[in-house]
Amino acid sequence: MSGISVRYIVDDVDAAVVFYQQHLGFSVAFRPAPGFAILTKDGFRLLVSAMTGPGGAPQAMPDGRKPEPGGWNRIQIEVADIEAQVAALRQAGARFRNEIVQGMGGKQILLEDPAGNPIELFEAPKT
Repeated sequence: MSGISVRYIVDDVDAAVVFYQQHLGFSVAFRPAPGFAILTKDGFRLLVSAMTGPGGAPQAMPDGRKPEPGGWNRIQIEVADIEAQVAALRQAGARFRNEIVQGMGGKQILLEDPAGNPIELFEAPKT
């Protein structure tokens, strides 16, 4: 493997895989164990790791902190029509942290995956 990946800690790898495939167009590139999967989209790799298991991702830090889902760092996925994407995701039962906001660079909203990890959906301004 080469390149750059982002890792999300999730409480249910199966649910994460289904969510990213069905709602955001990711494909499974590698699924060697129940607690880990590599998902890809447009050359981007997202590693989803369970909160428990033998791998290195869920192991406690020396100070006792444990990796967990959530936080505010996020991946950003550009969409062509944010209103339509949000409507489809809401109909499918997806959770959002906010409503669509208009910024200087475009429109955005924070979607949560099944474990609560944030995903920014972004629509660039129409030129």
